[in-house]
Amino acid sequence: MKATSKYLAILIILVTLLSACNQAVAPTPTTEPTATQPLPTPNIIVETGPDVEEAARGYMELWKVEDYQAMYALLSRLTKDAVTPEAFEESHRDTAKKLTLQGMDYQILSTMLNLTTSQVSYQIEYKTALFDTVSRQTIMNLILEDGAWHIQWEAGMMLPELAGGNYLELVVESPARGNIYASDSSDNYPLVSYEEVVTVTVTPGNIEDGTEGDMVALLAEIFMHTDESIREEYANVAGYQYAIIGDITAEVAEQYYDRLNAFAGIGMQSSKARFYHDGGIAPHVVGYVLNVPAENLEYYQRLGYTGDEKIGYSGLEAWGEEYLAGTHGADLYVKDLQGQVLTKIAEADAKPAQSIYTTIESQLQYWLQQSVGDNIGAIVVLERDTGRVIAMVSTPGYDPNVFVGPYYTSYSIAEVIQNPYNTMYNRAAQGVYPPGSVFKVVTMATALETGVFTKDYPYYCDSLWTELDGWVGKDWTYDRGFAPSGMLTLQEGLMRSCNPWFWHIAYTLWNDGDRYRTSLPDVAAGFGLGKPTGIEIPEFAGNINMTPADVNEYVQMAIGQSTLQNSPLQIANFIAAIGNGGTLHQPSVVERIGLPGQEPIHEFEPIEIGKLPVTPENLEAIQEAMTMVIRDPRGTANFQFQNYPWNIAGKTGTAENPLGTPHAWFAGYTYEENPDRPDIAIAIILENAGEGSEMAAPLFRRVVSLYFSNMENAGGIMPWESAPYIPAQPDEE
Repeated sequence: MKATSKYLAILIILVTLLSACNQAVAPTPTTEPTATQPLPTPNIIVETGPDVEEAARGYMELWKVEDYQAMYALLSRLTKDAVTPEAFEESHRDTAKKLTLQGMDYQILSTMLNLTTSQVSYQIEYKTALFDTVSRQTIMNLILEDGAWHIQWEAGMMLPELAGGNYLELVVESPARGNIYASDSSDNYPLVSYEEVVTVTVTPGNIEDGTEGDMVALLAEIFMHTDESIREEYANVAGYQYAIIGDITAEVAEQYYDRLNAFAGIGMQSSKARFYHDGGIAPHVVGYVLNVPAENLEYYQRLGYTGDEKIGYSGLEAWGEEYLAGTHGADLYVKDLQGQVLTKIAEADAKPAQSIYTTIESQLQYWLQQSVGDNIGAIVVLERDTGRVIAMVSTPGYDPNVFVGPYYTSYSIAEVIQNPYNTMYNRAAQGVYPPGSVFKVVTMATALETGVFTKDYPYYCDSLWTELDGWVGKDWTYDRGFAPSGMLTLQEGLMRSCNPWFWHIAYTLWNDGDRYRTSLPDVAAGFGLGKPTGIEIPEFAGNINMTPADVNEYVQMAIGQSTLQNSPLQIANFIAAIGNGGTLHQPSVVERIGLPGQEPIHEFEPIEIGKLPVTPENLEAIQEAMTMVIRDPRGTANFQFQNYPWNIAGKTGTAENPLGTPHAWFAGYTYEENPDRPDIAIAIILENAGEGSEMAAPLFRRVVSLYFSNMENAGGIMPWESAPYIPAQPDEE
């Protein structure tokens, strides 16, 4: 209390003295102010440092697109001294693979700024193939160098758990690959499955005297090949090297074991493998598997593959990879530098693979593959009213087991891959050809839809056509030495496949003015030509010139030549539409996808992709004309279908080929209207085989006969056979 009084007294004395001083100072007289020059406005310069958050975002955006080179350029000098560009990139790539990274995003949470250093806190979210989203909060340290912020990188920026040299380890569980089956009508016969497989070989040096004939006959029986083809398999093999004849299931091997074992020249090797039954049924549809290519290894690792699996490489094996491979299970661990597990970051359960059930009828497919002989070409068979592909043949074919069997050599694979006939090329969907006279169906539709012609319009079909100045066209009758077809209606013109009739249509439309000069390609596009059909397996769109250059091109287009290029699949599809009343469907080779005995995850339903640009009346006229091709004695295919029991309509085609013999075409459909056996549409091409009526029409006859007879009626003998499915020897042809 005394101290307080003392301080208060001192304060009062100071206030009194200050007051006295103020009173003692006399006021100074002032003078009138005079004008003076104003002071200049201060020029204030405020310098701000670079935006640290902007620098952090720039780095993160580069990370999102995985531009590791640009990211490295933003690192601090000290970081670059410690980490090479290669190690920096590899660290990120390895983390991405172990996370099965599919994408990442981030969010800046906060920043702390000092004069030359700063720290940014952020949340990072990894979107992964196996673990959904992996999310972490971590920090980024930055340093100001040369007037810009640079990142002081360390592995904890990717995941906090990786700080201090820790690393990720991914342990993957791979489910067994799913099977591919034939259609329900084939009782889901397996086209490819995982089996105990026996590879049958022949070592020429071990063949005992006097036994070769019986040995070859046995192998021909087992593999359903000719004796000659069996001998060809080992003809060029040195004495004590072996030639692979083929693969059979363990069940078949057991059935024939004693007989096979009786021949010293035959060897048998067992293995567990993905097995393509019967040497490959519809191999261009089913496809094949390969080891993960080195150039795609990281892509598959980031999907959760170990890299040791077989992956689908073509056909349904490739298209259905996500179903056939199942869902890999995995555990993601963090380990220290000594390899000790520190923690588990994430886990995912494996899910079994789905199986694919195709629309392919295995028996029909198999026998058609045996029917083509040495011809090169394709057969497409569709359900007329739905678009299901029930057979798709491309020849020559190949055995997909070559790519998976452990006893096949690189030489065996090279024989397939380097085959000069390109056996792995799917001529049915990827092969595009001039359609020849099959295209006259489109030209007839164009003639009727323009209204310039009617189905009964008469025209004299001569053997030579001279309406176009400077060019003389020859009808097929001229080349064959037949008399001209004479006066024909438009329907009869299609029936006789009269070239002059269809040249005349194009010539007339072109000269009628601009309004009809694109009518022909417009209708062709409406028939689905020149565009993909949408089938699951690879296909080529082909070509239609939508703006023909001149009358010459237009005239040639009318008979399916010029620059037209169409696939057998496209032809079969529009033929199906003609037969079903005008609806174009999307072809499909997949009936359903799912686990055996469970509700499928996908089931086939017809998909309409268009309507033919043809009125019902004109469509009926085309149907009648295509029936006349078969039934009328003057029809170009009538001689192939004498007393034929099934209701069919079709069109022959012979497409000119600048490289040699013409391609043989035949396309048509059935109209049995059998509730137990759906009607079908068919397109056939045989490359460089000659006349469509002579070479392709017999195959059409076989397709229909097999289909409606439950494989009992082979539809006669093909021109290249000595008996059904047995190729004629050279002196027999």
